Amino acid sequence: MLTVYGYSPSGNSHKLRMLLGHLGREFRWVEMDIIGGGTRTPEYLAKNPNGKAPMIELDDGRTLAESDAILYWLAEGTPYFAGDAWERAQTMSWMFFEQYSHEPFVAVARFICGWTPLDSPRRADLPKLRERGRQALAVMETHLSTHPWFSGRGYGIADIALFGYTHVAEDGGFRLADYPHVCEWIARVKAQPGYVAMPAYAPENDTLIAQSRT
Repeated sequence: MLTVYGYSPSGNSHKLRMLLGHLGREFRWVEMDIIGGGTRTPEYLAKNPNGKAPMIELDDGRTLAESDAILYWLAEGTPYFAGDAWERAQTMSWMFFEQYSHEPFVAVARFICGWTPLDSPRRADLPKLRERGRQALAVMETHLSTHPWFSGRGYGIADIALFGYTHVAEDGGFRLADYPHVCEWIARVKAQPGYVAMPAYAPENDTLIAQSRT
């Protein structure tokens, strides 16, 4: 049984839940109290010294961190990481883009808006984060104007990686309606077999709520 240590409101954690849903693979989910320091305990740090989630653990004790690396491992040998060497490299290129040019701005803006107080000094970073995040969304919009997916010829792990925080970008103050091709792509992702929606979340009391994001 695969064990996933994740934080449900996190796009990085949700990526794994999405792919596992597409694959129909059984797993055990351990919800991590990131805000309360759940990834900084001695027990967790012994498994992942970087102290972040998500992380997976196999029955033999092996662990793997970093969401996109986990996507790669889970998708190996499946249609979600398919194609020839060039197409697979294109998939990896978009996954690097997600981690270096997208997530640091879109995800961080969302975190500041939803998880920090109104008087937090971090809110001074929002204009710059939104500027850079809009640049990333514009790159995606350009690609999607001529391609349906980011993963070679079909839907795959690059799409899952980018979907994680893109579909909740408005939580960080981004206007997705400005990117119609991105909106159409989001709808295509949600229509994929086995799609799993991110649980809705109330950051003010750090609890998941019954409804799900669509």
